[in-house]
Amino acid sequence: MPRTELDRRSLIAGICALALSPLASAEAAFTPCQPIRVLIGVPAGGTQDVLTRAIAQEVRDSLGPLIVDNRSGASGRIAVEAVKHAKPDGRTLLLGTASMMTMYPSAYAKLSYDPIKDFVPIINAARFELALVVSKDVPANTLTEFIAWAKAQGDKVSFGSYGAGTPSHFLGEMLNRSAGLKMVHVPYRGSTPARQDVMGGQIPVYFDTVGGALQMQQGGRVKVLATSGEKRSPLMPDLPTFVEVGLKDVVATAWFAFYAPAKTPQPIVDKLRAEFSRAVDTPEVKQQLLQNGMYVVNDDANTLLKTMRDDTARWAVIMKAVNFQAND
Repeated sequence: MPRTELDRRSLIAGICALALSPLASAEAAFTPCQPIRVLIGVPAGGTQDVLTRAIAQEVRDSLGPLIVDNRSGASGRIAVEAVKHAKPDGRTLLLGTASMMTMYPSAYAKLSYDPIKDFVPIINAARFELALVVSKDVPANTLTEFIAWAKAQGDKVSFGSYGAGTPSHFLGEMLNRSAGLKMVHVPYRGSTPARQDVMGGQIPVYFDTVGGALQMQQGGRVKVLATSGEKRSPLMPDLPTFVEVGLKDVVATAWFAFYAPAKTPQPIVDKLRAEFSRAVDTPEVKQQLLQNGMYVVNDDANTLLKTMRDDTARWAVIMKAVNFQAND
């Protein structure tokens, strides 16, 4: 073997040995020798993959490979548990959702993790709003018309969500409470089957992400009547929010944030935070997210922790009001 090749391999081996040593600095901890795995609690192909892969393109030179590890099951809790017990070296991260980190503490009587104590927040990367989607057969073209129609149907109207205990589910419950409706919840295992059923008319109402709703609407397969943010969505600026028609309590936004296991050394957390923050602020990442119905947040750890505490308290009140208890 030529000496130059031996020298190259020896150099790589030396770098890897340093990176894997207990005394490794934050700079040395991230190399091509061992990729960073980001665990995601849903099947491949969704918006969480889009976000993580967009960031991966921007940080590969500074952090090394960033790969998606889809660990679906148990409403995302399998992924959370795996990261909770992972080695705190910065190479195993969680893409946490609003559901996992702020809803589940109230939804599950015996949750096996503590979102605050078991994880170190890195960055709140992106957020998204939801939308009220109805099948073409629903005789309503505005939110006001829909409320009147649904109220007249009593409990004969069902609404789908992409999972029990998710923002999609509780947006429907909030609309029930605020508008005096009696819609019956039908949870789906993810957005794909729910979208198929609302497009096919098997279910009349579904609360989807704005990005998903826009895709269905562009094909002329559904009607989209309102969005759930405090302000109109840039993706669907012609649609009113629930707040605009007087339903001030019907506001639901969700977010995706990155976490490391508890006890991850602070220099490593700081390095991850700096690189992820830089990545989500690039025009390329912002555009990719917007095309998929997401908006960059780029909140630091303290702001993320405040969001978690505020959202946890807010969702706890809603769950208690509708007497919700997860049982899967």
